[in-house]
Formats: sequence, structure tokens, C-alpha cells
Amino acid sequence: MSEKIKGDNFPFFLKILTWFLFLYILSCNSSTDSKLKELFTEIRDDEKGAFIANLEKENGIKYEEIENKGAYIPSMCYTKTIDENGVVHNPCYPCHTVGKLPNAMADTELQESYDFPTTMLENPYKNLFEDRSKEVNKISNDEMYTYIRKSNYLNDEGDIILYKKLPKNWKGYIPDCYFNFDEDGFDRNPKTGQYTGWRAYKYYPFQGTFWPTNGSTDDVIIRLPEYFMKNEKGEFDKKIWIANLNIIESFVKQADIVSNDYLDEKYISTDLDDDGYLGVTNKIKFKKHLTPVGKSKLLLNRGELQLEPGLFPKYTEFLHTVRYIDWDEENKQIKMSNRMKEVRYAIKEEWLSSFEIRALIEKKLEERHPSKSLNPEPQIEAFPGDYEKGMKNIYGWRYSGYIEDKWGNLRPQTNEETLFCMGCHDTIGATTDSTFSYVRKFEWGYWSKYGIKNVKEPIVEYQKYGKQNEYAFYLKNNKSGNEFRTNDEILKKFFNIYGSIKTDILEVLKNDISILLYPSKERAETLNKNYMVIVKNQSFTKGRDANTEPLDKSVHKSVQPKQSTGIKDTIF
Repeated sequence: MSEKIKGDNFPFFLKILTWFLFLYILSCNSSTDSKLKELFTEIRDDEKGAFIANLEKENGIKYEEIENKGAYIPSMCYTKTIDENGVVHNPCYPCHTVGKLPNAMADTELQESYDFPTTMLENPYKNLFEDRSKEVNKISNDEMYTYIRKSNYLNDEGDIILYKKLPKNWKGYIPDCYFNFDEDGFDRNPKTGQYTGWRAYKYYPFQGTFWPTNGSTDDVIIRLPEYFMKNEKGEFDKKIWIANLNIIESFVKQADIVSNDYLDEKYISTDLDDDGYLGVTNKIKFKKHLTPVGKSKLLLNRGELQLEPGLFPKYTEFLHTVRYIDWDEENKQIKMSNRMKEVRYAIKEEWLSSFEIRALIEKKLEERHPSKSLNPEPQIEAFPGDYEKGMKNIYGWRYSGYIEDKWGNLRPQTNEETLFCMGCHDTIGATTDSTFSYVRKFEWGYWSKYGIKNVKEPIVEYQKYGKQNEYAFYLKNNKSGNEFRTNDEILKKFFNIYGSIKTDILEVLKNDISILLYPSKERAETLNKNYMVIVKNQSFTKGRDANTEPLDKSVHKSVQPKQSTGIKDTIF
């Protein structure tokens, strides 16, 4: 796949006219100002229209149309949970579980049946059943590595490409993170030295699809509203900012935390570790009455800021980039590629209290339950918004994203491609305020050259099963390393020939999760090439999974209404 940068097709004379009108508007008196502004807006709208029309023409896509209105139901939900030998697998429980309040969603019944709307009984993800081997074999390793090592986010001058490329009146998120992180994970504009407000953190990858060995590397970055970075005088204060990041972490996790930041309690006049003494600490004791510091505390006291345990403050932002799997020859392990498959963005646009969230979820559960619904059949859900501004869930978050065009440049996702994001980030039991990674955070900072090498396995607590080593528990219950049971490397490494798990390697896993989560160089190369074919064909709506061979053996092409999965013992 060759690199091809598409130019701006907006007519040159309109650019000149737009600039002239803009200058003229600035000098107009009030009597002509409004009419000229209207004309200026129309021209800008024409620019945006031309931008979208060009993307549609060049990529063979439609931005407004949604062919699969159930695109929020992911491809993994069509997995055959009973294999050809009659063995039952449960890859469903990590997502469909009993939520932790204020997430009142309990959707464990989705472990037991394929509870799809009628229009989704036939699997729409046709890419799962494609044989891409011929196309994959045409891509050499040299071509693949050249492709994934070229950034499609920053140009050679270090500027953000989308910032320059998007129409001037684009109403959605315009990327503003430079991925220029210091050792503590703070991002800076490399030309001005200014902080962008973004801070990266390391986290335990979610089970299954999100393990690098199943297709992609990724990162997540958080940005709190600006007032969390300021002192009571309204001045930027990095110590205040760092303290608030950790306080909010404890608040969202509803748990005590141990940070890799050391905080001066005297400076912020707050006893974070609750030891009765103001000193330097890296521990925060979770307390419901714990408050942020600086300007945000003033706003909280004035009733202009709302906070509740388990919820992020209004206007919190997340940035999540999904990338190819590069190879680090020096350390003999994988690393993140420079090229991005996707740039995913979320902002908490509306504050809802835990009481309001619970009411919305209970209403949704009532509609789903046959005895309480006028229509017992599952219904297609709708999400307000569009490809430009993003789509909104019931928690008040808005999600949007950019994805590769057929030449590998980032473009806005279409409506249907954006709808894809909403299933995982709306109402499932696994999320915290509709997000995944933040409660899985274990350290501030960007992924280093060592990645997750020698990172200990996370221990989690289930209501039914108590404390468990999370990844080993997944292997035991799914009896595989991904939802589709196609990861032969994990099967050979962790399972005996008759399907029983190797206990000795589970001991190694406890102290180094990379032995499970990292693929071999050869597997990574194949996964990259598979996805490159999807990019070239622009067939994301038919499935983004990087399989080479058809998955007929492990994925349903269609299911019956409320068909049983065969899972009898739900996990939560």
C-alpha cells in the first residue's frame, strides 16, 4: 500500500474570496456586519461540504447514511460460545456483568442469550467470513513496515495534520495533542513548550480484543477541565494540577490509590492520606467528602462544579489512539507504530447525577424486560449526534473519531463508523461512567520502550468468585485468548493438547503479563497486513477484525431470537 497525501480540493478562488470577506467583515459597521457574516458562514459551509464530498468520492463511502443501524453491537457478540466439540466458552462476561454504582446496569443475561433486535439476527460483519490471504500475501514486510512507521498524525515539521486539514468551521474535536510526553506523561507543544493539558497513563489492557496479540496497540490520555490546573487566584499551578488528577482518580475509582506522583500536602492544605499530618505522600485515602484543590474547590463550594464518587467532572476529555504493531529490534518485542489506525475522542458534555443515571438505566432495563415492556422484542437504539460533533450516550458523554482513508491518511468517521463506538460506551455493566481504561490505570506516564514487560498481572474481585488473577481467570473461563478463539499462539502457549490450561505458565504470567499480551513478530506482521487490506477496501462497517481466513467455525452468520449461548453459570 503506497503513501498518497490528498490535497485540498476546495477551489482556490473561493479561498481568496473567503479571506477577503473575513478581512472586510472586521472593518464593517454593524449595519452590514450580520449579512456579511451570514455569507461568510455559507462559504465556510461550502468548504466543509466540499471536504466531505471529496472524501466520499475518493473512498467510496457515505457520511450520512447508516446501512447497519445496529452497528453499536460489536462483531464479537456473534461468537459461537459452543465449539464443534460441544465445549462451552464464555468470552462475554468481561463486558456483560453487574456494574458498580453509580453504574446500575446489570446485563449478565447477555452472557446467556443472543438478545438481538430482529434486524440484527443476521450477522452484518461480512469481513469475518472473507478470505483475505491472497491480498495479504501481496504485501511484503518491507512495504508493511514502511507504511506503519510513517506518521499520519504529525507531518515532517511536527504539526498536527488534521489541525491544518480540517475545514475552519469544523464543529467537532480538532486534535490538539502532540504526543510529546515527558517522563511523567505530560504533553507539551514542542514549538512553544506549553502544556496541552493532556496527560498519559499506563493501564491494564482489557481482556480479549484489546490485547495487542489480537490486533492493535493503543494508548489513552486524559484532560481535566482547565480550572483543575489553576490555584485559587486563577493562575496555572502544576502542583495543583497534579494533586487534582490524583484526587479525581481516587474519586472515580472509589478506592484508595498509591500514585507515582508525590504530593505536598502542606502546599495544598489537604491531608490526602488521612494520617493526621501534612507531609509529602503518594497515597490518597478515598473519602466521599474529599474535594479537589485550587480554583476547582472554589467552584465546588459555589455550586458551579458537581462531583460524585464514580463519576468524572463535566468537560473531562479522553483521547484514545489505536495503532499498528511495530517491532522493536533492540528489545526483541513489539511497540506502538507511528501510524494511527484511529483517533478516538470523548468529552463529558453534560453532568448527570447518580440518581439521574440510575433512573435512565432502570427505564432501559424495564424496556428490555418482557414482563414490563409493551414490546418485548429488543429494539434498535438511537444515539443523538453525527459524524462531525460525535454521538451522545445516556451518561452525557459525546464520542467521535478519525480513521484511515484508503491511502492511510486520517479522515473523520462516517455516521455508521461513529455508531460503532456507542455499544461499548453506553450501558454495559463493565464501564465506569461509560469508560474502560481509567479504572484500570496503574501508573502515570506514557508507554516506555519496555511497555508492559514485567508488569504484574492485575487482581480483580468478582461478587461470585472473590479475588482472582484477572487474565488467568479469563483464560480458564474462555478457554482461549480472544473472543473468536483464533489466537493459535496463546492456545499453544497456555493450553495443553486436550484443552486444559498449563499451570506452570500461569505462575510466570503473575509477574509478567507481556508473555500473554504480546504477539510474536510473525503474528504481528500478519495482523498488520490483514488490517491494511481493510483500510484499502474501506470496509470498516463490515468489521474491523484482522482475520486472514474466514471464521465460519467460531462465528455465527445468523442467530435465532433469544438463542441460547449455552452458558449456564454467569460470571460477575
